[in-house]
Amino acid sequence: MTVLGSRKVTPNMLRLTLGGQGMVDYPPGQKGGYVKLMLLPQSEGGRPVVRTYTIRDQRHRELDIDFALHGDADHQAGPATRWALAARPGDAIEVGGPGPAKPLPAGFQHYLVAGDMAALPAIAANLEALPGDATGFVALEIQDANDRQALALPPGMQVRWLVNPAPGSRPDLLETALRDYGWPAGSVYAWAACEFSAMRRLRSYLRQEQGLGSERLYLSSYWKSGLTEDAHKVVKREDAEAAPL
Repeated sequence: MTVLGSRKVTPNMLRLTLGGQGMVDYPPGQKGGYVKLMLLPQSEGGRPVVRTYTIRDQRHRELDIDFALHGDADHQAGPATRWALAARPGDAIEVGGPGPAKPLPAGFQHYLVAGDMAALPAIAANLEALPGDATGFVALEIQDANDRQALALPPGMQVRWLVNPAPGSRPDLLETALRDYGWPAGSVYAWAACEFSAMRRLRSYLRQEQGLGSERLYLSSYWKSGLTEDAHKVVKREDAEAAPL
């Protein structure tokens, strides 16, 4: 695919629009799904660096991909962020996918949603797809107050923005926000994606304490503080194998 445009959505969220020949036969309706960005090897003769990102929006022959900026191009930022910050219209990148979305299923009386900026593109896409009479609560961890985004969501969905300038340093924030909101009456579906340590706290609350099974809960760690995506995948797999059902 080819980079068509680049713009800051908020101070710590960068949006790239991709298109070109790779979109000619691209399947429609992939908003909220994911792609694999194939970045150049970091050493001569090495394998491409693969990173996973949500399709924030899709139009005719265009995809929007949002990048949470946890560091600048020279410090802390990973290879995908460095590539995105340097990308200019006309740059090309190989893209794998699309992978399936993880939407909020219909038919529940209440929705609980929690995530950080890495999950914000998927959460925003999911909220936009909810029916107009949906009710629930959304907890979103952002780096700066100006990272709040205008979300298209039903009037019955409440949003609480949680500012944490150091992503990964407060694994309690999302769990505490859900606890403070209280447990709603009726059928509940919970969707949460965030940093690994925060995910484990949410799993303890939602699965072990509240008893939500897989039919009422989507839970994922999108990253782990201090680890590359490849190392995070190993930790994530080991944790899933050891976690109580």
